Amino acid sequence: MTNKLIPFILFLMTVPLANYLISNVGTFCIEQGPCLVPVGFGLMAPSGVLVIGLALVLRDWVHETSGLWASLVAVLLGSLASLTFAPTTVAIASLVAFSFSELADTLVYSKLRQKSKPVAVISSQLVGAFVDSALFVYIAFGSLAFSLGNSLGKIYAGVAVAVGLYLYHKRKSA
Repeated sequence: MTNKLIPFILFLMTVPLANYLISNVGTFCIEQGPCLVPVGFGLMAPSGVLVIGLALVLRDWVHETSGLWASLVAVLLGSLASLTFAPTTVAIASLVAFSFSELADTLVYSKLRQKSKPVAVISSQLVGAFVDSALFVYIAFGSLAFSLGNSLGKIYAGVAVAVGLYLYHKRKSA
């Protein structure tokens, strides 16, 4: 498998996994709603949150290894994949939120990546996390109640990967 295909496949796998988690795994599951996990500061988030946080960063990796068009194709395929792995309301919310957040993430990343890849990853991930969280939680559950927790969980994942990338690039250039 080529270095370009690995991030693309990993990115695509995050969508169905996140949608499965939202409906099936968590410390507390709401009837006709999401399964939740604690994310700190007394906040709860739908359980797919950490996987989608990873997706935001993996999309940047696809952009870096294969270019802007490949990352846009990955967003489209990831959005379509969400329709096959979740209840209809979750799938539609995922499709809309994922599409808009990944496009916002892509735009921010593509503007900042030449200056600093770690800054581009963190900035694009922050934008993507807030856009995805607000849209997904509102469309899927009719409320913004879990939006802040959802954003926080995604940010944890993004920062962890961005720090790893920074350390990798620093070590590689030393």
